[in-house]
Amino acid sequence: MPDQWFRGIFPTEHETPVIDTSVAHPARVYDYLLGGKDNFAADRGAGDQMIEAVPIVVTGCRMNRAFLARAVRFLAGDCGIRQFLDIGTGIPSASNTHEVAQAIAPDSRVVYVDNDPIVMAHARALLTGTAEGAVAYLDADLRDPDRIVRAASQTLDLRQPVALMMLLVLHMIPDADEPHQAVARLVDALPGGSYLALSHPPSDILPQEVAQLHQRLNARLGPGVSLTARSHDEVARFFSGLDMVPPGLVQVHQWRPEGDVAPDGLASTWCAVARKR
Repeated sequence: MPDQWFRGIFPTEHETPVIDTSVAHPARVYDYLLGGKDNFAADRGAGDQMIEAVPIVVTGCRMNRAFLARAVRFLAGDCGIRQFLDIGTGIPSASNTHEVAQAIAPDSRVVYVDNDPIVMAHARALLTGTAEGAVAYLDADLRDPDRIVRAASQTLDLRQPVALMMLLVLHMIPDADEPHQAVARLVDALPGGSYLALSHPPSDILPQEVAQLHQRLNARLGPGVSLTARSHDEVARFFSGLDMVPPGLVQVHQWRPEGDVAPDGLASTWCAVARKR
């Protein structure tokens, strides 16, 4: 399929995805944990197993979503960023990247990237931006960073700083597919003054519970899908060569908390924002 970008519409050649509701789907499970409505019995079953294994997983997912909003407000407000490349979009929920950014700067431009037709169908149907800015959608795989860069450049000016958003997506990429190299390639394509905002499930916080959670979820997600948790040091490698914004690589509830974010227990997700020199 050729590189394309869209403004909330289906291209004529884009086929409506076939949805198998009998198998749990990562994006729909996450939607269920966030309290959304775009999920089915298999997704809820997988989500319930996650909650049984690690009861705080709901708190962690919702704190991750709150981190997204805080990070975008920081990037658009404090840092003056007007361009966002959001990889691993997920099914639309509250406080989507373009909504937060364009509330601060209506001329913000956002490209959402996902390789999942279910996610992109929801995104094109539900996510629209301001007249001053732009919201575009790209069907692409994180493991093909060069294609993402080429297609994103149709909407974003890659001579100007960009915020690369990668929240709860890299655990979908096994080590064999070299996720650190993919992130490095994306960061290399961005100019100085750009930022990387990233969150990732840990292997070194509640390790037994997290391992059990991923084992159960992997069994429910069907063939070809496997989740990989990573340690603090392994997540820190994604930020190699970048300058960490204080407080550095911390749990999501610890990153610049605001009054509406209560640290209710252990959030069990690493996160950070860092700047390219």
